[in-house]
Amino acid sequence: MPWPRQLHSSLVSESVHGEIIRPSTVLPSKREVITIKTEDGLDLVGEIATPLTPAVATLITLHPLPTHGGMMDSHIIAKAANRLPAMAAIRVIRFNSRGTESALGKSGGEFDGGESERYDVEAVIALAKERFPSEPIWVLGWSFGTDLALRHARDGAVKGLILLSPPLRTATDEDLRFWGSDGRDVIALIPEFDDYLPPDPARERFVLIPQLTFIPVEGAKHLWVGEPAVYRVLTEIVRVINPSALPLPTQLPKQ
Repeated sequence: MPWPRQLHSSLVSESVHGEIIRPSTVLPSKREVITIKTEDGLDLVGEIATPLTPAVATLITLHPLPTHGGMMDSHIIAKAANRLPAMAAIRVIRFNSRGTESALGKSGGEFDGGESERYDVEAVIALAKERFPSEPIWVLGWSFGTDLALRHARDGAVKGLILLSPPLRTATDEDLRFWGSDGRDVIALIPEFDDYLPPDPARERFVLIPQLTFIPVEGAKHLWVGEPAVYRVLTEIVRVINPSALPLPTQLPKQ
């Protein structure tokens, strides 16, 4: 049964067309627990969520700061893995960076502030290239993950970056200039009320990437709390990777 395409004014009530998609909703996909081996000898815990239909692309996700609770189960990343394979035929890879723990387990090593995490990013890109060589690879970073993406996801197989709430804490002007001269797509979603880098200063910093698609999101905050915020983020991801899947459904097919 095809996904219904109606949008609804409420995301928290039942519909005659089917059950509303909720924060806990997990849509069908094939889920595989993986171990990612880094060049410096660590084992990282991860998961691949694969569509039940042919995938159009692979999305690698980089989670927020682990010293502040960030991990592969951080809600935007978990919901991307729970929904996008079924909604938009996007394969989603998520993992715990070094020293980070989630329900699936703890990755080897220790948090290194984004330095040795270079090996983590390079290892997961290498895995995607080896396992899914015919698929475009996109990298999604959230908060700390955006710094990792800008600094370390330079492999030529990466089609582009999607940045959620970039703080630009450890990414330097040199990193921004790299992407500006490289020319690949970079999309940045900037919450209006971001705690670290709201839209006006973000525009000034990102001027070094002239091809950047800058998306200020009215009313949003750094953590993208609430189902409307999640829907907006997932919509913008799909707009970049597989726009033919839009609009995303807000309800399950009626049984």
